[in-house]
Amino acid sequence: MNYFGLFQMALYLVLLIFLAIPLGGYMARVFQGERTFFDPIARPLERITYRIAAIDFEKEMNWWQYAVALLAFNFLGMAFLFLLQRLQGVLPFNPQGFGAVKPDLAFNTAASFMTNTNWQAYGGESTMSYLTQMAGLTVQNFVSAATGIAVVIALTRGLVRRTASTIGNFWVDLTRSVYWILLPISFVGALVLVSQGVIQNLSPYLTVTTLEGAKQTIAMGPVASQEFIKMLGTNGGGFFNANSAHPFENPTPLTNLIEMLSILVIPAALPLTFGKMVGDIRQGRAILAAMLILFVLMLGVCYTSELAGNPEVAAAGVSGPSAMEGKEVRFGIANSALFTTITTAASCGAVNNMHDSLTPIGGLVPLLQMMLGEVVLGGVGAGLYGMLAFVIMTVFIVGLMVGRTPEYLGKKIESKEMKMATLAILIPGITILVLSALASVTKVGLESVYNPGPHGLSEILYSYASGAGNNGSAFAGLGANTLYYNLTIGLAMLIGRFGVILPMLAIAGSMAAKRTAPVGPGTFQTSGALFTGLLLGTVLVVGALTFFPALALGPIVEHLLMLAGKAF
Repeated sequence: MNYFGLFQMALYLVLLIFLAIPLGGYMARVFQGERTFFDPIARPLERITYRIAAIDFEKEMNWWQYAVALLAFNFLGMAFLFLLQRLQGVLPFNPQGFGAVKPDLAFNTAASFMTNTNWQAYGGESTMSYLTQMAGLTVQNFVSAATGIAVVIALTRGLVRRTASTIGNFWVDLTRSVYWILLPISFVGALVLVSQGVIQNLSPYLTVTTLEGAKQTIAMGPVASQEFIKMLGTNGGGFFNANSAHPFENPTPLTNLIEMLSILVIPAALPLTFGKMVGDIRQGRAILAAMLILFVLMLGVCYTSELAGNPEVAAAGVSGPSAMEGKEVRFGIANSALFTTITTAASCGAVNNMHDSLTPIGGLVPLLQMMLGEVVLGGVGAGLYGMLAFVIMTVFIVGLMVGRTPEYLGKKIESKEMKMATLAILIPGITILVLSALASVTKVGLESVYNPGPHGLSEILYSYASGAGNNGSAFAGLGANTLYYNLTIGLAMLIGRFGVILPMLAIAGSMAAKRTAPVGPGTFQTSGALFTGLLLGTVLVVGALTFFPALALGPIVEHLLMLAGKAF
């Protein structure tokens, strides 16, 4: 066992919690309308935005008005990004003269960045103009993350309010998420990345002569401004095809640590924000504890599997660690396993190593985390509202066990809430399994699979889990830039995003209208270690019942065959 690797992982968790605690309190003050140190800058920007957009910021919305505003904003943004890609050949800030993106890829990319997935079936430096990167992809990095935060804040209001018909104003929640949280942190973070060597320019690509005398083209561009928000907003779409393994995106061990922290800092802080907004910080701590326990379990499995590597490679006498295939030497096994677990615990998808080169069990970890619904901390906002669906299910199961009407935060969980929570949990899973099954038995689906056997199945499962889970990372052995995969993965992204958001907003509206019952001697506590354990069990049992057969045919079978000396 590499004790220095364990120290690095422990240090990461300590730093993450250290940063999440003050950020959680700050976000609670922002969304409760309390004064913050950033108000002198953000308030004028907010007022100007409302004036230009003719928004009545004092008028609140019921849940379906909130949902309509959210859908309209997001799909208009998707349409704009689609058109930007199709017209980039005649638009400015295109020094390399890239032409129009083909329609199916433009649809896939627009759906991807709008849903906070950032799945990339293209190489960024060989496909997208600077204008598309800046005005299209980077803008969506901000607003898609802000949409996730807005949803979880609206859900929190629904759980807190009594006999209310409204859950807030989408435009206000969206604006405050950007101006008070995402924009200022990203501005500072981008400057730090530039100081470490991440590039930020509008220069044409450079052609240089290497030491061997060959000509090489070096891509340029406004990278740092996109790099930090892609991490902070758990987006993950890289400016370069190599993503965070590229030295222009992630040049040093310090940038690697900063980028890993930025991925999970908001998802870790939001449960604490939730606890403060509901008036009981212990509620948020219980949810965060469940998330962190799941994360540590997943990290332990991934790291130990990668440290062991492939015994056949070791037996062949290859020098060096047998599990270094697909990994950057400057990051090593520990930081590669840590980054892999972080980026798929969140709905980020940024990578500093090749996930397709992970050992079978090492690859099972990111696959399973996405299949669970991205609730192991999860994406910005999306992780918490996804986990709250499991909280409602857990409370309902406990109520059945003890023979009491299930309650959460003093409000009864009834038929409507259970139906909506069940839909939010099952819709992504059904999408993954149905689309994976179709791809694995049709000619058009199998034509893009470059590896045979169980690893090929894992690649198909990973692509749809990444799409429906709004993650964006990939097993690169699948040729996904085809009409079939661009359309079906794009569909998976849309279903996975809004198939969860809409039921959770419906729950927010339903819970806001209810009265709060006083706490009694028979009230089940949802803020202690027992509830955290039950919540963990619910997540794992639902995940196992849904996905174990598929995982058994993919990474588990591949692992057994690897031990028998067969590789794919």
